[in-house]
Amino acid sequence: MSETTAPTTATAPSARAGVVLAEAPTARGRRARIALRGLQILLALFYAVASALPKLIGHASATESFDRLGWGSAGMYTIGALELAGAIALLMPVLQSVAAMALGALMVGAFVVQVTAFDGEHAATPLILLLPLALIAWARRRHNAELLRLLRVRA
Repeated sequence: MSETTAPTTATAPSARAGVVLAEAPTARGRRARIALRGLQILLALFYAVASALPKLIGHASATESFDRLGWGSAGMYTIGALELAGAIALLMPVLQSVAAMALGALMVGAFVVQVTAFDGEHAATPLILLLPLALIAWARRRHNAELLRLLRVRA
């Protein structure tokens, strides 16, 4: 039976119970989980390789930008480390929602910096990255309860 002709009772209970599509126990939900996981992997690779690595190795383009801001190498290494930590956390189930929110906060800051210090030269990039990060944070939000439970147990 195709998805369009499937009885509504198969998917309606999960929709009524507030189950996120990417967590629904249907074929469509499975495909959504796979697509979301693929998006997380792509974003993690982007943040680790294209964004954090140039900052952490002190590439000339990164050094020039941070010197222009007046933040120097300390700011460059700090932002690079935060991006790398976020990239790794995007791949860890219990941290993925929090990581997406944290990287989203970095992107808001990057947008503000691009608009104020660089005349909006590359301001679209952080805004574009905010969309998939918001999707991940929302779709994986149920993991936040598990993270809180783990933190309470260890406290």
